[in-house]
Amino acid sequence: MSLDAWINEFDRGLRAVAGVTRAGRPLPVPAAPAQTTQPQLSERERRHVAGLMRVNHVGEVCAQALYQAQKLATPSERLRVAFERAGLEEEDHLAWTATRLSELGARPSLLNPLWYTGALAIGFIAGKAGDRISLGFMAETERQVEQHLDGHLERLPAQDARSRAILEQMRADEIVHGQTARDAGGVELPAPVRQAMKLTSKIMTTIAYVI
Repeated sequence: MSLDAWINEFDRGLRAVAGVTRAGRPLPVPAAPAQTTQPQLSERERRHVAGLMRVNHVGEVCAQALYQAQKLATPSERLRVAFERAGLEEEDHLAWTATRLSELGARPSLLNPLWYTGALAIGFIAGKAGDRISLGFMAETERQVEQHLDGHLERLPAQDARSRAILEQMRADEIVHGQTARDAGGVELPAPVRQAMKLTSKIMTTIAYVI
């Protein structure tokens, strides 16, 4: 990659950590306008939704780092394009979750630089392990994210249609990313690796919910 490309990736990383990314697609909105008589979130519900959205924002910070690292590590131009395309959609997710956090009067995780750095290192290792493994890592990551979003959708207050619309679109995108990685030749990762990824994610989400 050229020097300009490296500088662009560095700039993208800084913007991801700082929370100043811009979405290329409009913020998802509920399919039907919420009724004016619909109850508002209580303070307890607001804090809970803010915690969930902070976790999702952290996940998107990590996604930016993972795809950037995998893109930099692969010698395949075809895969660079695939990782770039997925990264742009994840950048939408990052902007959407940041917007929703702001609407809720909440802040992103204070540990975003740590999450980003760790994910960048993991993504680079996965990328250097070979394209099929790197794609398998992408597919498994998206599978776990899909499960994670399913859980969050179940835990959202019924009246929070705005957060639900965002998470449902994110989930739809993640399913496509995972299938794309499998179709491109991604291999299934060994069970210990999948379990380690799941444990790492559990630690991250537990901390990010509050910090």
